[in-house]
Amino acid sequence: MPIFEYSCRKCKNKFEELVRGKEKPACPKCKSKHLEKLLSLPSMKTETTHGLAMKAARRRDRKQGDQNLRNQAEYEASHDEG
Repeated sequence: MPIFEYSCRKCKNKFEELVRGKEKPACPKCKSKHLEKLLSLPSMKTETTHGLAMKAARRRDRKQGDQNLRNQAEYEASHDEG
């Protein structure tokens, strides 16, 4: 069951819809069935794109971890009993 992208010709809403068999989708915003099916490219995952995504995720996680450590240190410094 493929997911297609559509643009409503009546209200210009763009949306994705899971289409089963011969169903004719309707715009979720205005309920119009006057739709244009959009061209969507398939998503491909290769070793290169997977490696880049993992590298970006590690960088994001490391940055977030560093920020969490700084926040914790600031919190502890401002709540010292001394």
